Amino acid sequence: MDMKQAMIERHMVRKFTDKPIPENIVAKLNDRVKENNERYNLSIRLMTNDGSAIPGVIKLILAKGVNNFFIMAGPDGADELCGYCGADLMLYAQTLGLNTWWVGGTYNRKGAQEKTEGAKPVGIIAVGYGQTQGVSHKTKTAEQVSLYDGETPQWFKDGIEAALLAPTALAKQAFTISGTENKVSISCDNGIFTGVDTGLVKYHFELGAGKENFEWE
Repeated sequence: MDMKQAMIERHMVRKFTDKPIPENIVAKLNDRVKENNERYNLSIRLMTNDGSAIPGVIKLILAKGVNNFFIMAGPDGADELCGYCGADLMLYAQTLGLNTWWVGGTYNRKGAQEKTEGAKPVGIIAVGYGQTQGVSHKTKTAEQVSLYDGETPQWFKDGIEAALLAPTALAKQAFTISGTENKVSISCDNGIFTGVDTGLVKYHFELGAGKENFEWE
């Protein structure tokens, strides 16, 4: 499975089995974390066999079996980069047969902060073997989230289709992507989640459109 196929097959999964992630898969995930940290000056960490990510009441209501997770953290102002790299990690995990859930609000913030040695956590990504593969959810239409000046090229259409597959906080999809020739811009307004959502959507758009076809403005 390549990253584009993973983008299509990835769905939010909140309930995981007790099956541990094999050491060779953990090593691959840690290598990917290292690449993202070095490239973007972040402090992402992968925690395994650690049940501290989700508060007890949330485990009872929403989640189950969250024993492995990425802490998405970096310096102040790195929310968009954390979202961007989070998308990379979620899709990469999917190619390895794993399932994921981006958790932006209902995680143990204090515990995550203690594990990141001064970096600012903006969320976690639960990762593991899901009890199910999740299901697709209703999304907005391309017309609701995009605008292109002139005849819309196929790469832009493909990018929007991919962007609509990106997870966003509360599933609001509060973004608009605009294009003129090979210039593309994105605006997003989802409160405290705006930066993370922007990064998540940008990564998906790039994967769908092909970075060689356009430039961000």
